[in-house]
Amino acid sequence: MKQGWEYKRLREIGHIVTGSTPSTKDETNYSPREYCFVKPSDLPSQGIALIEETEYYVSSKGLSKSRVLPTGSVLVSCIGSIGKIGILTKEACSNQQINAIIPKNDIDSKFIAYSIYAYRFLLESIANAPVVPIINKTDFSKIQIPLPPKFTQLSIVSELDKINELIRLKQEQLKDYDNLAQSIFYEMFGDPVENEKGWEVKKIGEIGSVERGAGISKKDFVEDGLPCIHYGQLHTILGARTKKHYTSIPHDLLPKYKVAHTGDLVMAITSEDVEGSCKSTAWLGNYDVIVGSDAAILHHEQDGTFLSYYTMTKAFYNEKAKYAKGFKVTHISTKEIEKISVFLPPLPLQHLFAQRIEQIERQKSAVQKSITDLETILASRMQYWFE
Repeated sequence: MKQGWEYKRLREIGHIVTGSTPSTKDETNYSPREYCFVKPSDLPSQGIALIEETEYYVSSKGLSKSRVLPTGSVLVSCIGSIGKIGILTKEACSNQQINAIIPKNDIDSKFIAYSIYAYRFLLESIANAPVVPIINKTDFSKIQIPLPPKFTQLSIVSELDKINELIRLKQEQLKDYDNLAQSIFYEMFGDPVENEKGWEVKKIGEIGSVERGAGISKKDFVEDGLPCIHYGQLHTILGARTKKHYTSIPHDLLPKYKVAHTGDLVMAITSEDVEGSCKSTAWLGNYDVIVGSDAAILHHEQDGTFLSYYTMTKAFYNEKAKYAKGFKVTHISTKEIEKISVFLPPLPLQHLFAQRIEQIERQKSAVQKSITDLETILASRMQYWFE
């Protein structure tokens, strides 16, 4: 413990509030852009966001029926994707998947956010559900963070903010590349909603078979073993295509698992909302990979990169919205995925698209390396301050 610092529980440094959702049956609770209504999907998978806008908004009436959160409140997702963090830049409210900390006057909001970000591993360890991780308000309130005097808090925040700004600029470059990839898709194939080029339309069940993965929990992960994809990675670290796995499981567990082959599409079947349902990655590694139970594998003869980008279109969203079910947690079955319609340009054209995306991915890799180097520096400084 550094001199002048002390450990404090979150409930000691601020008021803890669990969000609530105004009734969706009353349309007057919601409005186009009045008060932000924050959901986990509005929070970043990595880093800390300043929340200025959200996907959904509530009216003054809706705000009064929720739990009002003032400017500077620190929001942390505690159901599903654990440990996503944001700071409110204006008065707002959140859904019940988020716990908020309303800091006391002598505590800096960003310092709290950085502290929690540094202790994300602790949040994950106390999440108490095997399928959908949950941290309740009581357990969240008990979490301890190191707390220095206010002037030290501000100095630490200033240093970490400078590194994060460099990371943000690099991440904007990645978004530009992603937008370029999307524009190439529409340039080559047109809008799937209109299908103005008249491509053949088939249901997913007609172009391949969909099978559900088998149970993988984080406790199964080992340093050296069989490559695997956990459904949570589809929502966080995996993009539209990947040649690399990030986790492994013991060899003796192989008989109970399902495997994706090169070119197969791996799809999330459990998510926080319809948007995250069927979040996909084309597995392009030159070896098989095991897939966890809250994901599905589409075995097919099309181009995996093309199909993965198709799942990002409005047409695909409209299709999956017919079948995805649930409010707090959204689920779609393999049988329902097979009912979704997609259009199919000629295979050579799909492959040409994949080649153009490969060129973009090489450029993205160089930018990603810069981000990784900066994140290493950030992690080192955070370890110094928060160990």
